[in-house]
Amino acid sequence: MAAYRFLSTWLLDAPIDRVWAVIHDAERWPIWWPGVQATEVLTPDRWRSTWRSVLPYSLTFEFDILRREEPYLLEGRASGELSGTGRWRLFEARGQTASTWDWEVGTTAPWMNALGPLPRPVFAWNHDRVMRGGATGLARELGVELLAAG
Repeated sequence: MAAYRFLSTWLLDAPIDRVWAVIHDAERWPIWWPGVQATEVLTPDRWRSTWRSVLPYSLTFEFDILRREEPYLLEGRASGELSGTGRWRLFEARGQTASTWDWEVGTTAPWMNALGPLPRPVFAWNHDRVMRGGATGLARELGVELLAAG
């Protein structure tokens, strides 16, 4: 299994409670987040989603929520075509919210692991593109300015 670690940061001109409400409503992600093809809330603590970006493949995985501290932290474990952990942290200052997504995952699909480290830069680029689309979509959904995304 090839292992990856991604850290994405968004800064929005919105209060933390509004940002949390939209991020935590996973079933609505496909409406505002380009790259999310489908999300199903199986239980309040288990979500299944399918993602696709520019590259010609989709990834489906389940996300089991292990820790939820509203409106500051959502932490869980992925299983399926991605396996690992993710932590979403939100911070507020002066009515603006910083969001970080720390994603430590491995790919489980044999075709993704067959080439070893060669596809790593392409998969990282693809992840960054999906996350940048999420930042833009979230700002649009909230009707606020996206101050930074990286």
